[in-house]
Parts: sequence; C-alpha cells; structure tokens
Amino acid sequence: MINLTERHQHILNILQQEGQVNVLDLCDELSVSSVTIRKDLKLLEDKGLLFRTHGGATQHNPYTIDKSVNEKENIQAGEKTRIGAAAAKLVTPNDSIMIASGTTVLALAKNIKPKDSLTVITSALPVSLELVRQPGIEVLQLGGLLRKNSSSVTGPYSESILADFSCSKLFLGVDGIDLEFGLTTTNVMEAHLNRQMIKVCQKTIVLADSTKFGKRGFGRICGFEDIDEVITDKGTSDHVIKFLEGVGVKITLV
Repeated sequence: MINLTERHQHILNILQQEGQVNVLDLCDELSVSSVTIRKDLKLLEDKGLLFRTHGGATQHNPYTIDKSVNEKENIQAGEKTRIGAAAAKLVTPNDSIMIASGTTVLALAKNIKPKDSLTVITSALPVSLELVRQPGIEVLQLGGLLRKNSSSVTGPYSESILADFSCSKLFLGVDGIDLEFGLTTTNVMEAHLNRQMIKVCQKTIVLADSTKFGKRGFGRICGFEDIDEVITDKGTSDHVIKFLEGVGVKITLV
C-alpha cells in the first residue's frame, strides 16, 4: 500500500503537470477513500502547497482580490469583447434592461447599438457614460455610495429605488464563480445590490470569462438557481459546462 509521503508526492506531481487534481480521480489512482484524499489535501494546503477547491485542489489561489476597473479592463480583453458582443444580441427592440458593474458588462455596453428605443438602469458610471452617447437609449443611473475601484454605486439608496422598476433582463458581472459556493464579488455591499437587481428582473444573464470559474470573492451574490444563462469564452472546462447544464443554466460559449 502507498504510504502517506508517497501519496502526497503523487498528488503534487499531478498538480504540477495538470495544474489541478480531482478527489475521485485520486481515489482511483491511489486505491484509497475520498476521506483519506481530503485529509491529504488539507495537510498539503496547511503547508501552503496547494489550494483546496470543490472536488479537488489547484495550484492557483481561488480567492479573488479587489482590483481597480482600469486594471481589470486589460485582463482577458479579447474574451470580454466577444462576450459583450454576444450579450448585446440579446437586447430586443423597446427593451428595458439592467446592467450591473464590471469590465465585462462594460464590453456589453460598448456593443449595444439599438435600432429602436432602449431603457437601461445601471449602477456603473462607465456604463452610463458609454450609453449616454447613443441616441435612442434612456439611461437611469442609480445613486448611492460610489466605489472608487469599480466606479459603481452601492448602498441602501441604490437598493431602495430598485423596488420601483421591473426589467426584462439583468446583465451581471461577477468576480468569481465557484461550483459549490455560487456567484461572488469582492465587495459585500455590491453583492447585496446585485441580489436586489436579480429580484426585479425577469431573467439574469451572467457575463464572465473562463478565468472567473473556480474563484471566490468575499461577498456571495447568489446560487445557480437564481441565474438563467452564462455567457463565457471557449476556455471554460468541460467539467464546468456539464455542471451548469446539470443545474439547468444555459451556457453560451464565444
């Protein structure tokens, strides 16, 4: 039987080769129980050699940190542009939509070219500034406490005004999508505002590039039962795709 040291070395070797490990795969390879593998992963995490995730472990820290909107805009820029263009096709004539904050939903705003009238409610100043240039778009900018890192508003005032509206679609950006924990952002006040947005919209569409999967932010927005569709790039793993389809969430790859 393989001893503790050999198991740990095997796990670290696989992790170095593939970047991540799966508990069930390790059970088969090492002929031990999932309880044993989970204990091994915890010991290795305590030593700072890996980060545990849902169903396995990874080399990369799954916890997101708050970055400025200018810094985020340069990350996965091509993927965000394609995601934004795909999302813009879902905007229908005479629609009333809500756009949350983030650089991926800003890519959506840059791709919206309505042929008819459109009403947009948003918490994000960059989105408002982008859309106000477009004829035929009526923009309602939510008020509240302005977050400098995201250039968006949060707080009770922005939440309370949402009760007066009903929109067909919410386009939601996130900082992390963990298959166990759900959808998250780095700011708890923003997470709470996002939850209120979900309540007043008929459909919630998440715009997230593939690097957001397997990540967790500080504030939980919601679970997968509260979203209808995810638009992401083709770098998304088959495991994630199967999971989303299994919980009834439509996934669009661009």
